[in-house]
Amino acid sequence: MPQTRSLAALSALVATYFAHIGFFNPYLPLWLKEMGLSLVAISVLVSLQSASRLVAPYGWGWLSDHTGRRTWLLRYGAGASLVISLGLWFDGGVVWLFAVLLLLFIHTSGMMPMAEALVIQNVSHDGQFDARRYGHVRVFGSVGFLLTVIAAGWWFERHGMVQFPLLTLLTISALAASAWALPSVRETVPAQEDKESIWPLLRQRSVQLFFASAFFHVLAHISVYVFFSLYLDELGYSKTTIGLLWALSVLVEVVWFFTQARWLPRFGPTVWLMICAGVVVVRMLITAGAGEQLWALMLAQSMHAITFAAHHTVCVTWLSQRFSGQMRGRAQALYTIVAYGLPGVLGGVAGGVLSSHWGLVSVFWISVPVALLSLLAAWGAWRLDRNSS
Repeated sequence: MPQTRSLAALSALVATYFAHIGFFNPYLPLWLKEMGLSLVAISVLVSLQSASRLVAPYGWGWLSDHTGRRTWLLRYGAGASLVISLGLWFDGGVVWLFAVLLLLFIHTSGMMPMAEALVIQNVSHDGQFDARRYGHVRVFGSVGFLLTVIAAGWWFERHGMVQFPLLTLLTISALAASAWALPSVRETVPAQEDKESIWPLLRQRSVQLFFASAFFHVLAHISVYVFFSLYLDELGYSKTTIGLLWALSVLVEVVWFFTQARWLPRFGPTVWLMICAGVVVVRMLITAGAGEQLWALMLAQSMHAITFAAHHTVCVTWLSQRFSGQMRGRAQALYTIVAYGLPGVLGGVAGGVLSSHWGLVSVFWISVPVALLSLLAAWGAWRLDRNSS
């Protein structure tokens, strides 16, 4: 029963976190655009989320591993984010927005790695990761994202973007409430001499290739995360349609998370990494080459089940197998840094420059060879796995 209550509380946390992300991430670029900012300025400000992931997640992960106070840190992160979000109500120019968004992202970027570590701990038995139970928790995040991305698209289409700060406050308030509803449990922290170092594992070639594949995989996705809404807006799609296309990608996530236990055992993690990278190549080709065709965009967005949902679970599974409980928070944080922080900064800034010179569609074209690099790294990891078995 205590574990059931913990999973329910974690499901609520995941749901409210991604409800905030589902509203904030797709529409932040459109809010900044309505304020009259340039594409380069928008890409820099949006990329701050990824920049914060270069340092913040590992810092939060290190603190949680060494103090055992993941729940308290989650509560602090949500509460501080709520206060910081009030800064969006003031018109202080680009520098003010830079400072507010950076502080906000520093506090929110560390929350999911810590939450993931708690979820993995609660769905694992005798050291074995249960993908089915993990999917049943993670699906609440997809549902939260789905609801807010549709509702916000409908709202902004009819009322404009002026209430973006208010909706930010409301979604973060829900996140803070769910964080405070978590059971107050302090994890056992091993003595200093018993703590394991993460660095020997990071020197392994297979680990390095895994992180390389994850890096290029998400770098190819930055075109969607940062520029997709702007791209659709430029093509003349309404905000309601933009929201529905985002929602479609999340709907297929829900289907995947509910059924992934049926599909994941069919292949090993590195084979799945290759499959996911290959599908990214096709998705970006369709998005870039047939963006004016709604049916084509719907097909491309449907591939999110593989390019994000399957890829994310495979990465979490792989990390849970390679890194012990004592290193779990740091491993999840390092994954966030390498797979989301670095690609987000590089892709966001470079994409802003590219789109300013060659149009937004160029960002999706350049994602194709980047996805091929992810496929190549995954193939290298697969070869190492095959030769060592």
